[in-house]
Amino acid sequence: MPEGDTGSGMKVRYKLTLVTGLLECLCFAGVVFGWASLVFVLKTDGYFSELCVNVTEANGTEAVDCSAQDEQYSLIFTVASFMNNFVTLPIGFLFDRFGTMTTRFLSIFLYTIGTLMVALSNKALSMLFFPALSCITVGGIMFLLTNIQVGNLFGTHRSTIITLYNGAFDSSSAVFLIIKVLYEKGISLRTSFLFLSACDVIHLLRTFFLMPKSHIPYPVPESYNYGVNCGKSNSYNVEEYEAQRVLKRTSKTNDQDRDSDPLKSELGETLGTDSSFKSCVFSWFFLWHLIWLSVMQLRHYIFIGTLNPMLNRLANKDPETVSQYTNAFAFTQLSGILCAPWNGLLMDRHKGKALKPGETEREADLRSAILSLFVTSLQCLLFSICATIPLLHLQYITFVLQVLNRSFLYGGNAAFVSIAFPSQHFGKLYGLVMSLSAVVSLLQYPCLALVKALRGDPFYVNISLTIMTLLAFIHPLSIFLHCRRLSSQRENPQSICADSSTREASL
Repeated sequence: MPEGDTGSGMKVRYKLTLVTGLLECLCFAGVVFGWASLVFVLKTDGYFSELCVNVTEANGTEAVDCSAQDEQYSLIFTVASFMNNFVTLPIGFLFDRFGTMTTRFLSIFLYTIGTLMVALSNKALSMLFFPALSCITVGGIMFLLTNIQVGNLFGTHRSTIITLYNGAFDSSSAVFLIIKVLYEKGISLRTSFLFLSACDVIHLLRTFFLMPKSHIPYPVPESYNYGVNCGKSNSYNVEEYEAQRVLKRTSKTNDQDRDSDPLKSELGETLGTDSSFKSCVFSWFFLWHLIWLSVMQLRHYIFIGTLNPMLNRLANKDPETVSQYTNAFAFTQLSGILCAPWNGLLMDRHKGKALKPGETEREADLRSAILSLFVTSLQCLLFSICATIPLLHLQYITFVLQVLNRSFLYGGNAAFVSIAFPSQHFGKLYGLVMSLSAVVSLLQYPCLALVKALRGDPFYVNISLTIMTLLAFIHPLSIFLHCRRLSSQRENPQSICADSSTREASL
């Protein structure tokens, strides 16, 4: 086959990989976050209904108390959402060590087990939802992790695609809403989940034909190929590829007599040419990024956890009003896929432009990420302020800010990890930051207990969380100072000589 035909054929494959990956994230990856819609179906079918008890109210009337049932549903979601983040660490190690195909096989297996458990469950087997939802959650996050690397195929739009996939992950909560609507039209819960199980055939086809066996390197080498081909394919190991790039860069530096140019030596140290996993974890970049993610994620989790009680309190327990606002919140979540790419455009806005003299591509990416990190922090602050003010109509704005910030948060998280750290450690570092943030999210338990002690009024807890979100602004500030220091070092190389002399004198 002529070389031109091969190139055009791979471009078509790139686009098919992009589109099908987007559909995979949109339709399967993050369905667990539509749990509120599925709970309506489960209550109608009588799941955990044995926990509802008859009580006598103060006025002597009989009523049914289903608070224990609601707590059970909340516990299922809490376990699943914790698993969504915490298991990302072992998944990241698995992905980096064994590659895309192995990771996807495991994700397909878990997703199939989870959907089949739901399909085979009934009122008497309500407890199946604990392992079922966790399997669906873990399988979904593995779909997302293996698809994030697709952004490497489109260098100038890398961050945009990464954030787009994360936005699709958020918007996939609509799947449970669709199942709820179909249920009201007469389609049973079992039929819907059997259909989801059957769709795993599509995941298998993507794994074989539209995904690499190992990883997609960045930048993509010429004549790079992946998937099942009639001819011989060009497969790449990311660690070997990165090692070759570092070796070439080191050789080139030695040829130019690196010791005579202290500026390049200093820039090499600050940008982290030491690509060990340990050096990445113990860097200031990782620490402030972890705090940035953890603080805002905790704010979102507590908002979701207190949403129903807050709406009941503000609406004076009017069920129609609460239902109206709950549906409004569910529908705003669908716009995540529309919001997320804007963050990617912020991070990719410098692509295609000439680098400054002496500036590296990684430094340019970091400098471009500053605005994204700051805007995300500002969104969270505004969202938290609106959520704190006890006005019912204001919550429409809160819902919009929440989905906008959530889309920016998770898309920006994945994009920053891919920018700031070496490709061969992406899975491990992405998994570690998600797992540690999951541990921090356990603070929602004492926070929710405090809300309960305050008779369901989260006002003071919300004020504390709003103040805590100010910590998120440290991350973009630290990146800004880092980039400014590198810029000043390029402009004043004599200062580096002085610093080097001082260090030698001190030794």
